[in-house]
Amino acid sequence: MAVTTLADRGDLSTAARRFLTTESGSAVLLVAAAVIALVWANLPAGYEAFWHTTLSMRLGGAELDLDLRHWVNDGLMVLFFLTVGLEIARETTLGELRGFRALAAPAAAAVGGLVVPALVFLALNAGGEAANAWGIAISTDTAVMLGVLALLGPRCPDQLRVFLLALAIVDDIGAVVAIALFYTDDIDAPALLVAVVLLVGLLALRYVRFWRTPFYAVIGVLTWLAVLRSGVHPSVVGVALGLLVNAYAPRRQEMTGALLAGKSFLLDPTPQRARSAQAAAAEAVSPNERLQLRIQPWSSYVIVPLFVLANAGVVLDGPTLSAAFTSMLTWGIVLGLVVGKPIGVAAATWIALRTGIGKVPDTLRWGQLLGGSALSGIGFTVALFVTELALDDDLLIAEAKIGILTGSILAAISGWLVFRMAGERGGQCSPSGLPTLPPRPWRPVD
Repeated sequence: MAVTTLADRGDLSTAARRFLTTESGSAVLLVAAAVIALVWANLPAGYEAFWHTTLSMRLGGAELDLDLRHWVNDGLMVLFFLTVGLEIARETTLGELRGFRALAAPAAAAVGGLVVPALVFLALNAGGEAANAWGIAISTDTAVMLGVLALLGPRCPDQLRVFLLALAIVDDIGAVVAIALFYTDDIDAPALLVAVVLLVGLLALRYVRFWRTPFYAVIGVLTWLAVLRSGVHPSVVGVALGLLVNAYAPRRQEMTGALLAGKSFLLDPTPQRARSAQAAAAEAVSPNERLQLRIQPWSSYVIVPLFVLANAGVVLDGPTLSAAFTSMLTWGIVLGLVVGKPIGVAAATWIALRTGIGKVPDTLRWGQLLGGSALSGIGFTVALFVTELALDDDLLIAEAKIGILTGSILAAISGWLVFRMAGERGGQCSPSGLPTLPPRPWRPVD
């Protein structure tokens, strides 16, 4: 039986609202972490020395030896990418991205927002020592972007937030693919084969709808270790694991079981019946949504701010700022984010709508879409992430971070200005002229 969600009625799904609320709320902590990192890096308090402190784990003859920054970047950030994978799986199965045309417009916008900034960056840096760093200029920071959207209030409708969330999800996929293909040096084939076998095993379990959280966690850790050994960046593991977690609407049989368990508890409110009712209610929710509920707050409020704290610090002394001002690396990132990103997003969206392969809500206006396109140039978390992978020279890393901070600030300001001056102008993006159908009632899957 077909499933009808609130998204079919033109409203946001509960999961999408929860995601938007969590991500936009975490933006405050993320910005605070960036400020602390900048202040700390410019004090004689040993910012770099602290994050280069080694932490080792040993089991028998096996040892894992990483500094604190790599434990954050290669370890904890896998959970961030896991939430990305979970959200992709949920939205394409039950949420805002079901159906080709619903996905086509934000997907095209994301592709345009990946390609054009890279071309702008390479126009200034092709053949230079930093040419490999084009991946820094292509990413969109979902949390900060949604945080700025929250400050805009009624000027930014919910439909635009969902469109930009979908864009950011596809953007994250592109960033992860770029990391896997272009920022991986030597590959250990046997270790990579082990990881693939483990993921194929989880894929088989997905189709039989087998779910046990401890089992999944153990397989996930083993896959992470195998990929870390293989030379491929572990961020790929997070997205892959998230995609393999089942997402589905509540099934009638499980909802009936939860209802009976709840009635049983009402008749005899004992601790045992309370646990049974709680377990039955949890069983009616898909593993994807249960896992998101547990992990996403940790990802948004702890892991991503900690990552920014570990990576955003840069010495802002005279020589460094002078070098950044004349650096094609810095300007390539700034122009890629502030100019390339909005042009790529807006142009690709226009093409998708003009050709009819994609659609957006009829109430969305071009002024709002252009403002959102400008805000998509806020590249922060993944941009810093790619910086650590693409560059080795300390001065180049500093120049890149200055470019990321400058470009993101300018993108936020330009987006705010577009919304303020032209947010209600430009006409509807995709006027259909079709009569409005009455909303369909939500029904569970049989």
